[in-house]
Amino acid sequence: MERLNHSRVPEFVLLGLTDSPELQIFFFVAFSIFYLMTMLGNCLILFTVLSTSHLHSPMFFLLSNLSLIDICLSSFATPKMIMDFFAHHKTISFEGCISQIFLLHLFTGTEIVLLISMSFDRYIAICKPLYYSTIMSQKVCVGLVIASWTVGFLHTMSQLVFILYLPFCGPNVVDSFFCDLPLVIQLACIDTYVLGVFMVATSGVIALISFLLLLISYIVVLVTIRGHSSIGSSKALSTCTSHFTVVLMFFGPCILIYVWPFTNFLMDKILSVFYTIFTPFLNPLIYTLRNQEVRTAVKKKISNRYFSFGKINPHYTVKGLERSRE
Repeated sequence: MERLNHSRVPEFVLLGLTDSPELQIFFFVAFSIFYLMTMLGNCLILFTVLSTSHLHSPMFFLLSNLSLIDICLSSFATPKMIMDFFAHHKTISFEGCISQIFLLHLFTGTEIVLLISMSFDRYIAICKPLYYSTIMSQKVCVGLVIASWTVGFLHTMSQLVFILYLPFCGPNVVDSFFCDLPLVIQLACIDTYVLGVFMVATSGVIALISFLLLLISYIVVLVTIRGHSSIGSSKALSTCTSHFTVVLMFFGPCILIYVWPFTNFLMDKILSVFYTIFTPFLNPLIYTLRNQEVRTAVKKKISNRYFSFGKINPHYTVKGLERSRE
């Protein structure tokens, strides 16, 4: 173990997205806006769900946890990527690189199970409505969230248990803006082809099987919706459409990266940007724009905050101005 520690490189060099100074400035501005909007949108959903009593239902409880994971997923690498746009030497310590791999697989593994839980919630609500309150109790919802984080933790530990004991004596250049398993494992000083294929394929198969299960469940739900009333059918269809859109945006890049890995690093970078930056950014927009309850609650919270300024400061109200004149 001591010999391996001496052979390890102290840091990795991240090549980032581009070497062009003009593009780096553009990406800095664009991704800074995307990151701030992601944090604002997901925090707004969290605040709205937690502070609105009629949104304290299983579906919105799971939705708020999805927003929490999106905040984490967008924060494990994006802030460093933004700062690195103005760095001449983009490096990350060995421990920081391993931490990024740990956090990436923790959050993605957790989100996979949470998306399955949200699919299960919609299946029970539409296909078994009479048993919904009994099956989707508070204990069950909390259990699903705990199970999501537990599976995510076990998944990421199963990935790291092998890579921690690999000797990294050089090269140390990662052609991306963060450390990911398929790229880092290739830098080991021993032949890691079999181990790399096994570890990458494991993540890919898990993502593919999960996506197929979700696809089947939503097909069953959509078939069931056809027999409902027009109003209920329209609302259920809108909810399921937004859920499946999120599923497709999340699983699409993951499957392409881990099931059919590209030799083209540019394509890998584009897909990585999509599921670490764009997906967490789009999730609040999809749920807010397509869900009437969330949209109404968000508007109400914003309007209450706006008008509460006048209530707290009576001199800014009409009556307050009249009293000040007297």
